[in-house]
Amino acid sequence: MYPRGLALTKDSEGFRGRLYNDAAGFCTIGYGHLVKKARCDGTEPPHFQPEISREGGEQLLVTDMTGVRWTVSRMTTRPLTDGQFAALCDFAFNVGTGALRKSTLLMRINERRDADVPAQFRRWVSAGGRELPGLKARREREIELYFDGLPVPRAVPQPGEDLSPIDIRTGE
Repeated sequence: MYPRGLALTKDSEGFRGRLYNDAAGFCTIGYGHLVKKARCDGTEPPHFQPEISREGGEQLLVTDMTGVRWTVSRMTTRPLTDGQFAALCDFAFNVGTGALRKSTLLMRINERRDADVPAQFRRWVSAGGRELPGLKARREREIELYFDGLPVPRAVPQPGEDLSPIDIRTGE
């Protein structure tokens, strides 16, 4: 795994050894490991209670990212730099691979329309109907990683291009 990408995911998720409800209201542990798409309610698997170690959280993250990386590689139809691939993996880890699959972001990437990529990343900043500063910061870091070593294009939105915010719980 690209070290800057893994660092981005770890920094963005933060580590929590105890079960918690993430920004979308889903039961989570470690570095953003999804336990279930519902709030924590005490019915979670016993191996997550009362807590996990930081090492256990890292193992869950690597396992989770293995599946994400495989899925992202299957969805992209063009060569990507390590930074581009890592940024997409972090994004998919955060919003889900299904949301990435249906996204205008992925469409623009596969169309090689990199000038449109920053604006498409910046749409995914809400959870539960609220814009969250943490998601805004994460998207900016993903943009930075996506263009790691490359010039960041200046884009002019295309007429009719939808740039409305997207909720990570519902996607496009």
